[in-house]
Amino acid sequence: MMDRRKALKNMGMALGYTVATPTLLSLVQSCKTEPVLTWTPEFFTKEQVSAITQLIDIILPKTDTPSASEVQVDTFIDRFANQVMKKEQQDFFKMSMSKFMDKALTASGKEKVADLNAEDLETILGGALKIAKEDQIIYKETINSYNEAIAEGNESNLDDKIAHFAFADNLRGLTIWGYKTSEYVGEEVLAYLPLPGEYIGCADTQELTGGKAWSLK
Repeated sequence: MMDRRKALKNMGMALGYTVATPTLLSLVQSCKTEPVLTWTPEFFTKEQVSAITQLIDIILPKTDTPSASEVQVDTFIDRFANQVMKKEQQDFFKMSMSKFMDKALTASGKEKVADLNAEDLETILGGALKIAKEDQIIYKETINSYNEAIAEGNESNLDDKIAHFAFADNLRGLTIWGYKTSEYVGEEVLAYLPLPGEYIGCADTQELTGGKAWSLK
């Protein structure tokens, strides 16, 4: 298993969202103070939360650091989707999620999203993300064309396989971002400096922080 500290070092956000820092910080703060397992979803339904929580823990399971759900990334994604995403982004997220869950239900022979377990979801997630780089480029171009058509008020359909990829890729990006901005990861996994210190312009992260990226906090 790859050391998550090393893996997180080079992970960045590439989701296309623009978020004002105060907005992001308020979301992080609300997730930090929300009691685990008692929060009320704003964007997802309660049965969808069960699947989302399992999916983010498949993406970032517990190793030498907490799993994604243990630092409340599921709460963060729910709040981010509800409070920050634009209406067209919310609609696309819901559409692609619905197709992803329908695929998982069909493959597992189950009727309700709440009945899906980690094994059911991991199979679909792995298949959705195991796409050759050249195909990913084509998929993303198709997704852009779909969103442009919808924005212009035209009808458009997105192939189910591409929708599965879109949801899985988007959720993976949000999970990594939410994990990196959590209080625990910001202070314990990444290099954390509460107050600005001395500026050293000619040294690499290996020398300054032991190879860890600076915390986003």
